[in-house]
Amino acid sequence: MYDVGIVGCGVIGTRLAESFGEHPDTTVAAACDVDAERVESFAAERDAAAYTDHERMLAEEDLDVLYVGVPPVHHRAIAGDGLAAGVNVICEKPIAEDAETGAELAALEADTDLATAVNLPFRYTPGFVELRERVAAGEIGAPRRVSLDFRFPQWPREWQDVDWLRSREQGGPVREVGTHFLFGVRELFGSIERVSAEVQYSGPDTYEESVVGWFEAGGGGAGGGDAGSGRGGAGAGRGDIDGGAVGLGDDTVHGTIDLLTDHEQPEKNAITVTGTEGELTLTEWFRLTADPGTDAEEELCAERESTTVTLVDEFVTALEDGDADLVSFAEATAVQRVVDAVFDSAGDHVDPTP
Repeated sequence: MYDVGIVGCGVIGTRLAESFGEHPDTTVAAACDVDAERVESFAAERDAAAYTDHERMLAEEDLDVLYVGVPPVHHRAIAGDGLAAGVNVICEKPIAEDAETGAELAALEADTDLATAVNLPFRYTPGFVELRERVAAGEIGAPRRVSLDFRFPQWPREWQDVDWLRSREQGGPVREVGTHFLFGVRELFGSIERVSAEVQYSGPDTYEESVVGWFEAGGGGAGGGDAGSGRGGAGAGRGDIDGGAVGLGDDTVHGTIDLLTDHEQPEKNAITVTGTEGELTLTEWFRLTADPGTDAEEELCAERESTTVTLVDEFVTALEDGDADLVSFAEATAVQRVVDAVFDSAGDHVDPTP
């Protein structure tokens, strides 16, 4: 049985704790949160030890796994302390508040034999996996465009009303939601090599309310195989993608990002891949549709699964020296470079590759 320590007892921390509790080989042994009342309740439900100081928890508990589910500016310190204590680490996305800090964690990852992962669930989401496999198999012909579309009537969303998500430093919808979809682009096409975006903010120090941007992906078949990723790039080991690209060779897929908050329309999160022979779109995080809006429209996947259960199972496989499919700190840092490029662009082209 592997003993797990949870740092951050909010919505996502609770979700991970439930998945660790469901797995036959893991148990939540300790929990930590700066809110003493919250962590006491969280720990009591799981017969776990409660802490308000993660360093004390690491010193006093014999943990096998540390889950870091706190705001991004704290990831470097807590995940780094976990690795220094010899504990295997799962970190929430984004890897950090910026790519420079994420690279520090990736360097620590490269210097250890411990298991590490970042919770980017498109790696396991059935609808996205089918999207990736159909694109790789050429079912929509040659990919010509990938579009990322986001609409948030309210930010933060009602169920995640926390101050840090409003901040420009570490919050906002691009970091919180866009990270998933930019990771998805890398899973489909490999590295994202040029970014240009115009960003408008809701206030001097607050989140972005509008993003209109453009990027290139897959040029040269780079495949996202960043040094130190430990996987040989997105898609390695799945048998259908060579180093993360989808057989595009030197072809480049152009992409767009269109984001708007604080309006009256319904919430929307979508990734659409348009090819020479068809189109695939993933909406609602899990629902895959072929050729939407045409006579040939077909719902291909409406399956919603608990990807955190899969993440825990893959992580246990890694702990037992098996062939686990995990998103590395290095891969997550490569995504964070793209996020940083969106904010740094100011309409100019920025190359997010290291």
